[in-house]
Amino acid sequence: MAKKEMLVAAIENGTVIDHIPANRTFQVVNLLGLKNAETPVTIGYNYLSEKVGQKGIIKVSNKFFTDDEISRLSVVAPKVVLNIIRNYEVVEKKTVETPDELQGIVKCNNPVCITNNEPMPTIFHVVDKEKGICKCHYCDKEQDINKVELC
Repeated sequence: MAKKEMLVAAIENGTVIDHIPANRTFQVVNLLGLKNAETPVTIGYNYLSEKVGQKGIIKVSNKFFTDDEISRLSVVAPKVVLNIIRNYEVVEKKTVETPDELQGIVKCNNPVCITNNEPMPTIFHVVDKEKGICKCHYCDKEQDINKVELC
């Protein structure tokens, strides 16, 4: 029996975001503003994955993400793998980790928090990476990182 494969064009230079939980694939697309990308973007989802069950994968030609973009990505899809491609070869692989501090990424869900009443960036300290708990720097309200609203 012949092995069947789904083929997606290789990219010469850019980034492949792999092992995205399938239900988060389009959140990642929106978060990184890929709808407005001026270079080719390939989006696949519901692929079988031993690591996450069903996964999404996004290939972005000629795009290398900033540390800020990667920090934002970690909120929606921690543990995704970024493959940096140059001349059709993977030159670097990095697993996205949630940083200890999130600045201007997450909205505080406390309506009386100063960040919801004054024009200022939010700051959250990630107090438990395993459970995904972050705490507002200003009002000390804890939030589940899986249920936060992004700024």
